[in-house]
Amino acid sequence: MPPEGETFRLLFVCTGNICRSPVAEIMARHILIGALGGREASRFPISSAGVGAVVGEMMHPQTRDELSPWGLDGLVAGEFRARQLRSAMVRRADLVLGANVRHRSAIVEREPAGLRTTFALREFAALVDAVDERMLPADDPVKRATELVDQARMLRGIVPMDPEDLRVPDPIGRPQSAHREAVELVTDAVHRIVRRFVPAR
Repeated sequence: MPPEGETFRLLFVCTGNICRSPVAEIMARHILIGALGGREASRFPISSAGVGAVVGEMMHPQTRDELSPWGLDGLVAGEFRARQLRSAMVRRADLVLGANVRHRSAIVEREPAGLRTTFALREFAALVDAVDERMLPADDPVKRATELVDQARMLRGIVPMDPEDLRVPDPIGRPQSAHREAVELVTDAVHRIVRRFVPAR
């Protein structure tokens, strides 16, 4: 693992840590490895947790099934186990992304120091979409990610957003289509965020 300061710690949070945040964790790692290669991607420690986690549980099988198009429903998803959010996780992270705005609020209530680095997932995706590429370092992915957080924080309240567009509905207890929708929304947001970490070729 690269030394502290050369890494960018990314933490995803939902309620039970068995559907939305595990998908975000797995997809972010998958996209980064594909874009940067394993060595550079290792500079991005990625994890997830739940504000009311089903601690030790595997991913929900219906959500896990929706990872099959990427071949991530087998060993990758099978090794996942849910974790409870702790204040120390928030303090260590360079960016914390909650599935919904209420998760963002719960994270900051638990650890007020996280205010500067905590966003809702789709909120952050919309903010980084608005960041001017010229504001980002040209070559180093960790420096780009760090600058994106700073730029996104400055754009809060400036970029117009419909609250409904910030949600990733909880699929628990709902049909397979709800799990598919959750995976699609998470994957879209994660892709939009992570691609901005990657230097333009």
